[in-house]
Amino acid sequence: MTAVLTGEMPEPDSSPPFSDAKFEALIRELVTDDAPRLFAVVEEYGDREDAHVGAWGLAFPDHAEVVTAEGTLRMRVQSPDSTLRFFLAPNVTARVVWIDGLGDDSKAVAG
Repeated sequence: MTAVLTGEMPEPDSSPPFSDAKFEALIRELVTDDAPRLFAVVEEYGDREDAHVGAWGLAFPDHAEVVTAEGTLRMRVQSPDSTLRFFLAPNVTARVVWIDGLGDDSKAVAG
């Protein structure tokens, strides 16, 4: 069964099936290891006067998928930071905020 989790098909009846608990643990590990990281693009107005979530994104190892909070624009970009230029305006600073808390916030970019 391990072969299926690595992308190879096992021979029929080549190994006994995993117990329900063991298989569930393997599936959870697979999903956890391959999960993209969730982030928000936050637009800050003025000198800490107000803020708005401009977009949500999923960061994959080789790119990021982003959708504006209003759902009007979807983008595929090289990295979460490369999204920031689309959210710049006068008196607006944009930055990436990681939802999982595992990474540091990206540097803000002022417009």
